[in-house]
Amino acid sequence: MFRAHQYLRRFGFGVTTLGKALSNKLSYPYFDSDHYFWFPSDPPFINRRPPEERNAMINSEMAGNDNWILGGSVINWNNNWQFDLSVFLYIPPAIRIWRLQQRELERYGDIIYTDRERNKLYNEFIDWARGYDELITNSRSLHSHKNWMKKLTTPLLIIEGDTTVEERVEAVLGKIKELIL
Repeated sequence: MFRAHQYLRRFGFGVTTLGKALSNKLSYPYFDSDHYFWFPSDPPFINRRPPEERNAMINSEMAGNDNWILGGSVINWNNNWQFDLSVFLYIPPAIRIWRLQQRELERYGDIIYTDRERNKLYNEFIDWARGYDELITNSRSLHSHKNWMKKLTTPLLIIEGDTTVEERVEAVLGKIKELIL
Protein backbone atom coordinates (compact mmCIF):
# COMPACT_ATOMS: atom_id res chain seq x y z
CA MET A 1 0.00 0.00 0.00
CA PHE A 2 1.23 3.48 -0.84
CA ARG A 3 0.58 6.08 1.83
CA ALA A 4 0.48 9.44 0.16
CA HIS A 5 2.34 11.73 2.47
CA GLN A 6 3.45 14.20 -0.10
CA TYR A 7 5.58 17.19 0.52
CA LEU A 8 5.47 20.08 -1.92
CA ARG A 9 7.71 23.10 -1.68
CA ARG A 10 6.47 26.59 -2.26
CA PHE A 11 7.51 30.14 -3.08
CA GLY A 12 5.50 31.38 -6.03
CA PHE A 13 5.95 28.09 -7.82
CA GLY A 14 2.30 27.04 -7.65
CA VAL A 15 2.67 24.68 -4.71
CA THR A 16 -0.54 25.69 -2.95
CA THR A 17 -2.46 25.41 -6.20
CA LEU A 18 -0.98 21.96 -6.89
CA GLY A 19 -1.52 20.83 -3.31
CA LYS A 20 -5.17 21.82 -3.37
CA ALA A 21 -5.70 20.23 -6.79
CA LEU A 22 -4.16 16.96 -5.55
CA SER A 23 -6.19 17.18 -2.37
CA ASN A 24 -9.39 17.46 -4.42
CA LYS A 25 -8.37 14.68 -6.80
CA LEU A 26 -7.21 12.23 -4.14
CA SER A 27 -9.53 13.32 -1.28
CA TYR A 28 -6.55 13.76 1.05
CA PRO A 29 -6.32 16.71 3.42
CA TYR A 30 -3.96 19.49 2.41
CA PHE A 31 -1.83 21.20 5.05
CA ASP A 32 -0.07 24.47 4.23
CA SER A 33 3.12 25.07 6.20
CA ASP A 34 2.51 28.85 6.30
CA HIS A 35 -0.58 28.24 8.42
CA TYR A 36 1.63 26.68 11.09
CA PHE A 37 4.78 28.77 10.63
CA TRP A 38 3.11 32.17 11.05
CA PHE A 39 0.74 33.58 13.65
CA PRO A 40 -2.31 35.16 12.03
CA SER A 41 -1.73 38.89 11.61
CA ASP A 42 -2.63 41.89 9.52
CA PRO A 43 -0.53 42.32 7.51
CA PRO A 44 0.17 38.58 7.38
CA PHE A 45 3.48 36.72 7.59
CA ILE A 46 5.02 38.98 10.24
CA ASN A 47 5.19 36.94 13.46
CA ARG A 48 6.64 33.43 13.49
CA ARG A 49 5.41 30.69 15.77
CA PRO A 50 8.00 29.01 17.99
CA PRO A 51 9.20 25.77 16.31
CA GLU A 52 7.93 23.53 19.12
CA GLU A 53 4.47 25.10 18.92
CA ARG A 54 4.16 24.89 15.12
CA ASN A 55 5.38 21.27 15.04
CA ALA A 56 2.98 20.24 17.83
CA MET A 57 0.14 22.05 16.05
CA ILE A 58 0.71 20.45 12.65
CA ASN A 59 1.38 16.99 14.08
CA SER A 60 -1.84 17.19 16.08
CA GLU A 61 -3.87 18.21 13.04
CA MET A 62 -2.28 15.54 10.82
CA ALA A 63 -2.84 12.80 13.41
CA GLY A 64 -5.44 10.27 12.38
CA ASN A 65 -4.91 10.88 8.67
CA ASP A 66 -3.28 7.97 6.89
CA ASN A 67 -2.81 10.11 3.79
CA TRP A 68 -2.08 13.80 3.60
CA ILE A 69 -0.38 16.43 1.50
CA LEU A 70 1.93 19.04 3.00
CA GLY A 71 2.78 22.15 1.02
CA GLY A 72 5.57 24.52 1.85
CA SER A 73 9.19 24.69 2.79
CA VAL A 74 9.70 22.60 5.93
CA ILE A 75 13.36 21.72 5.41
CA ASN A 76 14.49 23.11 8.76
CA TRP A 77 11.51 22.07 10.86
CA ASN A 78 13.25 19.12 12.51
CA ASN A 79 10.08 17.10 12.40
CA ASN A 80 10.18 13.32 11.96
CA TRP A 81 8.00 13.10 8.88
CA GLN A 82 8.61 10.27 6.44
CA PHE A 83 7.35 11.46 3.09
CA ASP A 84 6.30 8.81 0.64
CA LEU A 85 6.95 11.31 -2.12
CA SER A 86 8.50 14.76 -2.18
CA VAL A 87 7.74 17.07 -5.10
CA PHE A 88 10.07 19.92 -6.00
CA LEU A 89 8.60 22.60 -8.26
CA TYR A 90 10.88 25.01 -10.02
CA ILE A 91 9.79 27.85 -12.28
CA PRO A 92 12.16 30.32 -13.98
CA PRO A 93 12.77 33.41 -11.82
CA ALA A 94 11.12 35.98 -14.11
CA ILE A 95 7.86 33.99 -14.23
CA ARG A 96 7.99 33.27 -10.50
CA ILE A 97 8.47 36.95 -9.58
CA TRP A 98 5.67 38.03 -11.93
CA ARG A 99 3.36 35.45 -10.30
CA LEU A 100 4.29 36.67 -6.83
CA GLN A 101 3.62 40.28 -7.78
CA GLN A 102 0.22 39.35 -9.25
CA ARG A 103 -0.64 37.21 -6.22
CA GLU A 104 0.22 40.00 -3.77
CA LEU A 105 -1.88 42.50 -5.72
CA GLU A 106 -4.83 40.09 -5.89
CA ARG A 107 -4.60 39.28 -2.17
CA TYR A 108 -4.08 42.75 -0.77
CA GLY A 109 -5.04 45.24 -3.46
CA ASP A 110 -3.51 48.66 -4.04
CA ILE A 111 -2.54 49.02 -0.38
CA ILE A 112 0.77 47.35 -1.25
CA TYR A 113 1.51 50.47 -3.33
CA THR A 114 -0.35 53.22 -1.49
CA ASP A 115 0.45 52.53 2.17
CA ARG A 116 4.06 53.33 3.04
CA GLU A 117 4.56 50.44 5.50
CA ARG A 118 2.77 47.88 3.33
CA ASN A 119 4.76 49.01 0.30
CA LYS A 120 7.98 48.58 2.26
CA LEU A 121 6.95 45.03 3.29
CA TYR A 122 5.90 44.20 -0.26
CA ASN A 123 9.19 45.43 -1.75
CA GLU A 124 11.24 43.61 0.90
CA PHE A 125 9.34 40.39 0.14
CA ILE A 126 9.82 40.71 -3.63
CA ASP A 127 13.52 41.52 -3.18
CA TRP A 128 13.89 38.50 -0.91
CA ALA A 129 12.09 36.32 -3.47
CA ARG A 130 14.40 37.58 -6.23
CA GLY A 131 17.36 36.29 -4.22
CA TYR A 132 16.03 32.72 -4.01
CA ASP A 133 18.25 31.40 -6.82
CA GLU A 134 21.44 33.13 -5.65
CA LEU A 135 21.31 32.88 -1.85
CA ILE A 136 23.64 30.39 -0.21
CA THR A 137 22.13 30.24 3.25
CA ASN A 138 20.21 27.89 5.49
CA SER A 139 17.02 29.79 4.80
CA ARG A 140 14.62 29.19 1.97
CA SER A 141 16.83 29.26 -1.09
CA LEU A 142 17.47 27.07 -4.10
CA HIS A 143 20.81 26.09 -2.56
CA SER A 144 19.25 24.96 0.73
CA HIS A 145 16.47 23.07 -1.05
CA LYS A 146 18.97 21.25 -3.28
CA ASN A 147 20.99 20.28 -0.20
CA TRP A 148 17.84 19.00 1.48
CA MET A 149 16.86 16.99 -1.60
CA LYS A 150 20.30 15.33 -1.70
CA LYS A 151 19.65 13.97 1.79
CA LEU A 152 16.24 12.49 1.01
CA THR A 153 15.99 8.73 1.35
CA THR A 154 12.49 8.60 -0.11
CA PRO A 155 11.30 9.25 -3.69
CA LEU A 156 11.55 12.71 -5.21
CA LEU A 157 9.77 14.13 -8.24
CA ILE A 158 11.20 17.29 -9.78
CA ILE A 159 8.90 19.33 -12.01
CA GLU A 160 10.62 22.20 -13.80
CA GLY A 161 9.28 24.87 -16.10
CA ASP A 162 6.04 26.76 -16.48
CA THR A 163 3.75 23.73 -16.58
CA THR A 164 0.00 23.78 -16.07
CA VAL A 165 -1.67 22.58 -12.90
CA GLU A 166 -3.12 19.67 -14.86
CA GLU A 167 0.34 18.66 -16.12
CA ARG A 168 1.69 18.78 -12.58
CA VAL A 169 -1.19 16.73 -11.17
CA GLU A 170 -0.66 14.11 -13.89
CA ALA A 171 3.09 14.02 -13.20
CA VAL A 172 2.49 13.43 -9.49
CA LEU A 173 -0.19 10.80 -10.11
CA GLY A 174 2.12 9.11 -12.62
CA LYS A 175 4.92 9.00 -10.06
CA ILE A 176 2.56 7.55 -7.45
CA LYS A 177 1.51 4.81 -9.90
CA GLU A 178 5.18 4.09 -10.63
CA LEU A 179 5.91 3.77 -6.91
CA ILE A 180 2.95 1.47 -6.27
CA LEU A 181 3.96 -0.94 -9.03
